[in-house]
Amino acid sequence: MPAGTEGAHRRLGAGRPAGVGAHPPDQDGVRPDGGAQPRTLCESAVTRPATVAARLGAFSGPDLPDPDGLRSCVHCGICLPQCPTYQILGEEMDSPRGRLYLVRAAAEGRLDITPTFTRHLDLCLGCRACETACPSGVPFGRLLEATRGQIERRGRGPARRALETLIFGLFPHPRRLGPALRLLALYQRSGLQSLVRARGLLRPFPRLRAMEQLLAAVPRVGRLPALVPAVGARRGRVGLLTGCVQRLLYPQVNAETARLLSRAGWDVVIPAGQGCCGALHLHGGRLDEFRRLAGALAQAFPEALDHLVVNAAGCGSAIREYGHWLGEAAPAAALARKTRDVTELLVNADLPLRPVEAVATYHDACHLVHGQGIRSAPRALLARIPGLRLVELPESDLCCGSAGVYNLLEPQMADRLLERKVDNIAATGATLLVAGNPGCLLQIAKGCRARGLVVEVLHPVEVLARAVGP
Repeated sequence: MPAGTEGAHRRLGAGRPAGVGAHPPDQDGVRPDGGAQPRTLCESAVTRPATVAARLGAFSGPDLPDPDGLRSCVHCGICLPQCPTYQILGEEMDSPRGRLYLVRAAAEGRLDITPTFTRHLDLCLGCRACETACPSGVPFGRLLEATRGQIERRGRGPARRALETLIFGLFPHPRRLGPALRLLALYQRSGLQSLVRARGLLRPFPRLRAMEQLLAAVPRVGRLPALVPAVGARRGRVGLLTGCVQRLLYPQVNAETARLLSRAGWDVVIPAGQGCCGALHLHGGRLDEFRRLAGALAQAFPEALDHLVVNAAGCGSAIREYGHWLGEAAPAAALARKTRDVTELLVNADLPLRPVEAVATYHDACHLVHGQGIRSAPRALLARIPGLRLVELPESDLCCGSAGVYNLLEPQMADRLLERKVDNIAATGATLLVAGNPGCLLQIAKGCRARGLVVEVLHPVEVLARAVGP
């Protein structure tokens, strides 16, 4: 190092993961048991605003992985038992600790963004269970999203690129997804779906098969009013995020959310022009598009709101990150500070409740429990309902395999996690499975259908609506 420059350089840290198992043969010399030492890192290259191009080892451009975040990992391994992919594969580089080691090695210039590097990052669900377990507060989710942004900027192979083009060109765009779902409804009602499934015609195409199996019957979607006024004593004014998947596949959840909030004393504003929150883009590393969608969503809602109410865990988690990715002064950040999950507002609402005689178990959606730290409110809401017996679900906060569009991109791993989730559901003897995210509802319902398990899969709002009555 040239004389006089030591103060501008710091190491990310020489600690290495322990307990490493078998590794793929092309780890490019970054195995934790290898002899490579961390290189020094120029701090001035990574503290610029995200709009300024910079370089950090193999990474370049805006949105570099935060070196302080990388340094905060002390490789203790507490996260390993909480990581779904590590539980399934037992592979160090498919654990949070191993993935951070890879990212750090790339940040120090000891590793390029190779196909092996990318594969380990792609297999991560982004569930953030490691963050809940971590005693050091490592911001794994943000590091993952920044690293995926670097991968996306480099470009993908043709097969993955084509699949992502289809998914990101469809799911976050209700005006495109709606016509596609109408075609799917025709496919279902014509009897063609039964024929395709009986003959196993999609078995050679696992990703297409995963997409086809995910949906049961496509519902009919009605239009919500722009304003649902409060009933009785007025508590305030809230906006309702209708989402992309939620509004088309679970429209009854949005309708019941608006009705129950109104009954609880809230004026509910539902802008017709609201679009996607950008959650799928954030989790996929498409950060420029995420910022554009976040800014547009903030413009769609009036400023004079007490809260923005979200009934989809993935959306709520992404919106709460607006301040980090767009800056705390951005209008989107102001919207993020008002964001609440629907269970947070309804848990103490003064609503008349009649009995719902059933045995229920609750699945913690990853982006609700780990992404937003909301664990008690949904359970407390369900516990208020007379006649409803709530049985704790084993491994309730283990990912079901949905993880946004992970179950479409990585169907084999997603199905292995789903099998474990359905095993746990069956063990409870519950007749209702409750979860606060549309992706989880789709995934778990698919697993229960495949198993022949007679379990109704519902959102907490739907269960509460049964107790409140019409």
